[in-house]
Amino acid sequence: MLQVCLNGARDRAEYSRLPVTADELAAAAREAVAAGAEDIHLHPKDHDGQDTLEATAVAAAVSAVKVAVPGVPVGVTTGAWIMADPQARAAQVRAWTVLPDHASVNWHEDGATDVAAALLERGIGIEAGIYSGTPAAQRFLNWPGSRRVLRVLAETTETTPQDALHSAAGLLDELASAATPILLHGEDAAAWPVLQLAATRCLDTRIGLEDVLHLPDGAPAPGNAALVRAARAIIQHTPHRTSNES
Repeated sequence: MLQVCLNGARDRAEYSRLPVTADELAAAAREAVAAGAEDIHLHPKDHDGQDTLEATAVAAAVSAVKVAVPGVPVGVTTGAWIMADPQARAAQVRAWTVLPDHASVNWHEDGATDVAAALLERGIGIEAGIYSGTPAAQRFLNWPGSRRVLRVLAETTETTPQDALHSAAGLLDELASAATPILLHGEDAAAWPVLQLAATRCLDTRIGLEDVLHLPDGAPAPGNAALVRAARAIIQHTPHRTSNES
């Protein structure tokens, strides 16, 4: 499965054509799905272009994208950078009027289980965000609800390709006992090498302006659809590792 991460916590100072409004997210989602994306992750934004969990903004973004790409799962973030208090974040989830299909919860953040509980109450799938270089993997595996999540988002935070690949291998080893699908991805200069590793291991992966602003050849990406097309080409041409290969 290839997920597109449409915008992330970025702003237009980083990328002038970043999709921010509900209409922009809908258009970007439509183009990305046409290019081969099968799942969508987005960050609803407020009027200042900042990430928000506020019900009206979530409803606008999720509704617009669902109309644009009917039948394609749509997810949002619940990151602590939006609102530090996990109880307040959980309360925001409980106030949502339009529900995404899934939402990411970062397990290195305080109160991850509180936010996860609110999502489960609403029937929203959980993407368990597990960052390399943190105790998140063990925290998640120790959580009694770990088998109830939709998938694990295994994210390498190292941006040097060699370091990221080494870190990704270690992270996958840590998550070997997880009884759920794993989506592996990297960021910045490591995004493409880690995506290729995910393809080699037949894992779900993702690409989009949240993770990287450049195509594999280093050229600036004209948008999410171009990133998805490049990712599809890599996945298609990457030999898969068989179970008896090391």
